[in-house]
Amino acid sequence: MTINPTPHDPTPPPASSATPGRPRSPRLAATLITLSTLLVGLMAGLFFAFDVSVMPGLASGDEQTYVTAMRAFNKAIDGNPLFGSVFLLALVAAIASAVVEYRGGRRVTALWVGAAAVAYLAVLVITFAVNIPLNNELADAGAVEQMTDFSIVERFRTTWVTTNIVRTLLCTAALTALARASLLHGRATR
Repeated sequence: MTINPTPHDPTPPPASSATPGRPRSPRLAATLITLSTLLVGLMAGLFFAFDVSVMPGLASGDEQTYVTAMRAFNKAIDGNPLFGSVFLLALVAAIASAVVEYRGGRRVTALWVGAAAVAYLAVLVITFAVNIPLNNELADAGAVEQMTDFSIVERFRTTWVTTNIVRTLLCTAALTALARASLLHGRATR
């Protein structure tokens, strides 16, 4: 015997239907997680390249070469809209992804994406609080040929390099969290 549901049937709707106020947007969430992962991965790679090649290479040369090269690197990065977009959109995409996951009922996935966003936010804070002020100080130090005080180079070799390693580690942690979120998202939306 078949029972037809009535308007007062307490049977919940199928899991695939959207609940009002709680959009189920697995495709949007997947796209945002993928975008976040790509952007954070690019930043992790940039910081890592400085850690293992650029800064050790500069440290093996003289102070004038160090100042000239760092100024050139900073100028190229500061004036690059693609870098600026990647640098800031990584956080925006992670936050948006966490929100979409949370609203879609995938709370554990949202927590992993949220953790990635927090780690990447720490990267931005360090960059604006430490690395950029040092870059600006280096830029304002005058003509390299006329410099007699190269203490800024020592601050780069210690403070700037150390904070860059921290940025690399934070980006790697964010990337790991996003990879976990991507896996959980895939399982939750199968």
